[in-house]
Amino acid sequence: MTTVDWTARGAAATAREIAQQPRLWREVAQDAERDRARTDAFLQPLLAQPDLRIVLTGAGTSAFAGGLIAPALARTLRRRVEAVPTTDVVSNPAEVFAEDVPTLLVSFARSGDSPESVAATALAEQCLSSVHHLVVTCNPEGRLAKEMAGAERSLVLQMPEAAHDEGFAMTSSFTCMVLATWLRLAGGDPGVGSAAAAAERLLAEHEDDLAALAARGYTRVVYLGSGPLTALAQESALKMLELTAGSVVAWFDSALGFRHGPKSVLDDETLTVVLVSTDAYTRQYDEDIAAELLRALDPKDVLVISAGSPSRLQAPQTWELPELAGASDVVAGLAYVVVAQLLALHTSLALGLTPDNPFPSGEVNRVVQGVTVHPLGGAGA
Repeated sequence: MTTVDWTARGAAATAREIAQQPRLWREVAQDAERDRARTDAFLQPLLAQPDLRIVLTGAGTSAFAGGLIAPALARTLRRRVEAVPTTDVVSNPAEVFAEDVPTLLVSFARSGDSPESVAATALAEQCLSSVHHLVVTCNPEGRLAKEMAGAERSLVLQMPEAAHDEGFAMTSSFTCMVLATWLRLAGGDPGVGSAAAAAERLLAEHEDDLAALAARGYTRVVYLGSGPLTALAQESALKMLELTAGSVVAWFDSALGFRHGPKSVLDDETLTVVLVSTDAYTRQYDEDIAAELLRALDPKDVLVISAGSPSRLQAPQTWELPELAGASDVVAGLAYVVVAQLLALHTSLALGLTPDNPFPSGEVNRVVQGVTVHPLGGAGA
């Protein structure tokens, strides 16, 4: 592993919070099993309703947690599951809640103190006749956790204390909230140990490789993924933007969508990272775009992250994670995102920034400020 004086470089919290994730995932899985009776008592009557709508919400990284889970959960539960950011809920509640059906609102929040977090739950109550709340948070002292802990028709899932990231960017908070929610709503997943093992190997074997990539001085980084992994690509791009204070332009798209215009972002200073789906059908499209990029670009500027059986790609930078064979894209994504987190961390360091606080003058804040939540005149307003 790269030897860095994390404290001197202003990166101690971020580096620690990336490295601790495999341990925390195992802890989250144990907590989910111990808490099974309580969560089942809350969730099973709701999931028994055929017209239940599940809405996964949060802002920024917390919104992408919902985006990663929603399509995979819809496939698993064979029901309607949607990811809608709190920023959309708060600004357009009449559209988001236009259909008054029984709803489970799953709210993701690292701190629970962002203005939109509590406002989204209140607007759901105002607009809907029947709404239940599952709050997934890392901060028991946050406003959202405190207000919803004793509320009727609500359940709060508290992440391990160490998941309440101190660094600017969400890392372990993101993956722990994703995993905790997936385990409760999808009915468990045997792949948690495999994801932890894959991430541990990435940390041990590829951190130096990622530091070397960061040192090349890319000015643009593109992340591509399909299905649930499109949201993971979006989160990966955000990590690069956040930890480099916007100095590196980061883009995301789906494997198929990238060809429809966004491909024009590519130049000779771009690194492209393809996140390959674990689904055999979807995987073909991810490998197709990777093969196309390998033909069009210098192969050293393309990184492919893949699970399961060996890729058909002849790429110099294809990192196979056989531990993840048979895992869902959600669980595989836990390991995949560690690559993006480490790349962003080392790119920030290469630029001479302080990853724990890449905005020392306060242009962007760890907990969003400056939002005015305006009253809604009525459910149909």
